[in-house]
Amino acid sequence: MKKFPKIVFIGSNHFSLYTLKELYIKQYNIVGIITSPDNHIFKNQGKKAFTPVKIYALENNIPFLQPKNLKNHSFLENLKVWNADIQIVVSFRILPKEVWSFPKMGSFNLHASLLPQYRGAAPINWVIINGENKTGLTTFFIEEKIDSGKILFQKKIEIKKEETAGELEKKLKKISGYMVIQTLEKVIKNEIKPISQKNIDSSLLKYAPKIYTKDCRIQWENPSIESIYNKIRGLSPYPTAWTLLFFNKKKFVRFKISFVKKIREKHIFPIGLIFIVLSYEMKISVKEGFISIIEGQIEGKKRMHIKNLINGLKIRENLFVR
Repeated sequence: MKKFPKIVFIGSNHFSLYTLKELYIKQYNIVGIITSPDNHIFKNQGKKAFTPVKIYALENNIPFLQPKNLKNHSFLENLKVWNADIQIVVSFRILPKEVWSFPKMGSFNLHASLLPQYRGAAPINWVIINGENKTGLTTFFIEEKIDSGKILFQKKIEIKKEETAGELEKKLKKISGYMVIQTLEKVIKNEIKPISQKNIDSSLLKYAPKIYTKDCRIQWENPSIESIYNKIRGLSPYPTAWTLLFFNKKKFVRFKISFVKKIREKHIFPIGLIFIVLSYEMKISVKEGFISIIEGQIEGKKRMHIKNLINGLKIRENLFVR
């Protein structure tokens, strides 16, 4: 195992885990891990609602801390015991200065966009929602302002026209370990010249704020079929675009839509009307054509392919979404 530098790794989810594994496999000196407290959010990812990063730490006997309060005196004292040379952060909450400023070589973060564009909590979702054709990864030194520190290294990739947020995340995850190790080696050898993000015209920037449930509702009246399509794939598979499915104007349920295809076609039908074709296709009319559902989930049921979803419908006429 490499003796230098002593690394504290900070992360929680599967995106974080991919980088942690790369560092561990290549025998970097991980003296400790900071991860999120046990939480019901992680129930489907491991026993007792542990984060994927905590599970990996337990499996490989790596010391870890799970602070609820990152300014807690006891936590900060335990962090000092590790005496890290550098900290690496991947997919974690905002760190206070008491944490990120501690190592003598600093703390750097891996962000899933080409900074300064798409600063914020959900860059992978927003680049697709906004119809971008490229994105990438950026490593940067952490400073006071969120995602605004000096850029260390960037890697650009193309976004395919039909790619979902989930598919894009997998692509970025595959190069995340390489990005972090390249950055780490260049910082160690002093072979990298950080690039400032200051003096950037903020009016030219696009942001990636946290996405809430209300933000995921599909606006079928949007005049652009492309915008509707991009929103659905940008929220797939999580947190998932949704709409209200109405039966005969009397009953409605929430309808999550995971995968679709778009059909550009002139028509005279009202927006939001549903057409079911021979038990294998469900099309929703929009201004510039139709959105054809491939996979969805009706409230109270499992997510399923459209054929199975249609087969489970008791009513197949006078359906519409709003």
